[in-house]
Amino acid sequence: MPRTSVESPGNAAFVRFWVADAVSNLGTFVSALALQLLLIETLHADQTELGIVRAATWLPYLLFGMLAGVVVDRVRRRPLLVAADLLCALLVGTIGVLALTGHLTVPLVAALVFCAGSASMFFSAAHLSFLPTVVPETRLASANARLAQTYAATQSLGPLVGGALVRLLSAPVAVLVDAVSYAVSAVVLMTVRVEERAPERTPERHVWRELREGAAWVYRHRVLRPYAISLHLWFFANAMVTTVLVYFATTELHLDPLAVGLVLAATGVTGVLGAGLSPRLGVRFGTGRVITTTEWLSPAAYALLLLAQPGPYAIVWPLVANALFGLAMGLRDPLDMSYRNLVTPDRLRGRMNATIRSLNWGSIAVAAPLGGLVAATWGNRVAIAIGVVGLAVAALLLWSSPYRHVTAPGERPVEGPVQGPVQRRA
Repeated sequence: MPRTSVESPGNAAFVRFWVADAVSNLGTFVSALALQLLLIETLHADQTELGIVRAATWLPYLLFGMLAGVVVDRVRRRPLLVAADLLCALLVGTIGVLALTGHLTVPLVAALVFCAGSASMFFSAAHLSFLPTVVPETRLASANARLAQTYAATQSLGPLVGGALVRLLSAPVAVLVDAVSYAVSAVVLMTVRVEERAPERTPERHVWRELREGAAWVYRHRVLRPYAISLHLWFFANAMVTTVLVYFATTELHLDPLAVGLVLAATGVTGVLGAGLSPRLGVRFGTGRVITTTEWLSPAAYALLLLAQPGPYAIVWPLVANALFGLAMGLRDPLDMSYRNLVTPDRLRGRMNATIRSLNWGSIAVAAPLGGLVAATWGNRVAIAIGVVGLAVAALLLWSSPYRHVTAPGERPVEGPVQGPVQRRA
């Protein structure tokens, strides 16, 4: 089936996939802030309870994440994406309705976000693995850059919209906006038309064998292994910071919902810029060098949060910190996602992505309550400082690995032990 370039308006499949992704992400960032404010201001949750709710969101990745990869590699991915979106719409909508009627509690929020997180887990594994079906491999980096830019844009707009909705209407209404966005995403995904063949059925298929095969591909690969381990630590340390960030901004720096929304939006503004530059920098310097260099920006950014003090300029350092952090993510993500899919055979992509993501997002289930407990016991700044140290260690691990020397097709080769795409070992 001939495919046009990502930039071409004739590639209707990618455009629709892109639109669905944008709508869903916008709703997610609206409710991400709204749900935290609902917990803090309506349900009067403390840092520990915030950590528990956040852990419930990501616990499914730790429990079932690798199994999701097996499922994704056994079925067509588009119907799975649609089903997961519809289920998330129902569950998130339930949170909003219960909040509006006064029947919501912290344990109930935790239970519902656990179920929604389970659906999102399958969506995430299928989403990353479906994109190479929508666009050709030569356009994968460009497609990921477009998605990363849109993600960053919604990361800017979502908190602002969420903060405004909370102030003008209420936090439950903002959460319901997210439920609607999931439903819209599902409808748009139904219209994506691509030639997606059903995975071949073989009698020797076995769940545990397939789980081991996916894990072995990641953790025996001389480049994916250090990359994955560094990424797991990055997610753990990042969760230590982000679990307490909104609480820190609202209770210690005394920022209102709109100001907090502006702080979170700064990440997306610079993320758009970074994602636009990312493919060009990859061609000029190589994927490995760009990613391992930008990794150092994350601990540097969050260290700036420790400079923030209450007062008329309380918003300055959080704004600068999130802007620098967003730039780092924008520069890294398009190259990051493209590289690991390019070096993995299609039959293993679902399991590869699910293996990495299950421990990435699953680590939040441990880090979030730990960060909340540390913040409640020793203060928000101590939790942030521990996260900064963890991010620095993650950057050092990746910088010291063969990943620093990798390049993707079309990029300038660099001197080092690894050049070009890592040899496939199927």
